[in-house]
Amino acid sequence: MLSYNWNWSILFRQPYLGWLLEGLRLTVVMAAVSFVLALAIGVLVGMARTAPSRPIRALGWVYTALFRNVPLLIQMFLWFYVFPELLPSDVGRWLKRDLYEPEVTIAVMCLSFYMAARVGEQIRAGIQSVPKGLVSAALATGLTVNQIRRYIVMPICLRILIPPLTTELLATFKNTSLALAIGVLEITARSHQIESSTFHGFEAFAAATGLYLAISLFTLSLVLPLEKAARLPGMLKGRS
Repeated sequence: MLSYNWNWSILFRQPYLGWLLEGLRLTVVMAAVSFVLALAIGVLVGMARTAPSRPIRALGWVYTALFRNVPLLIQMFLWFYVFPELLPSDVGRWLKRDLYEPEVTIAVMCLSFYMAARVGEQIRAGIQSVPKGLVSAALATGLTVNQIRRYIVMPICLRILIPPLTTELLATFKNTSLALAIGVLEITARSHQIESSTFHGFEAFAAATGLYLAISLFTLSLVLPLEKAARLPGMLKGRS
């Protein structure tokens, strides 16, 4: 039987160490930008899902159903390989050739819209969890519906949703790995590149696993104090 020749030192050699660090940088940038955009879009989707107007609620439902129920990998292929071909030739050529780092930009756009559907559902649940008594009291004081949402409902909603939104942020980091399907050299793609060059796949993908774990633990170390500070007495229980 053949024995595997372990060699962890390759992870600290050049260019392999540089590949991993560049993949880490790209993963963090993609995830951060995607989540900020997803949060902005998701707030609008969540508000649309709970709007008094039936057409607006229907529009929010269609968006959620479309982006949430189609696998992200398929969406990556559609955004990069299919949609540019359906646009006017000049626009499609610009998207795939002239746009700055087209693979990265399109991957960020795709990931943002996909995660926005998930975030939107969290926002919808958060809005519906705000006690109706607060809304009734606000209406009694003469506030408009938009003012109630802006000054009462959304601030409470976002504080309640810090834990589930943290989960979505971590999911965004992990979902960046699917961008390798369209040629983005993030952590997973860099690990595959190292494996192809050195035939040390165990070490390469162990390094990728360690990097994803480090990202998750670092993110939690930043968010948990924020969650504790934003906790609403009687509405947000502490973690056991």
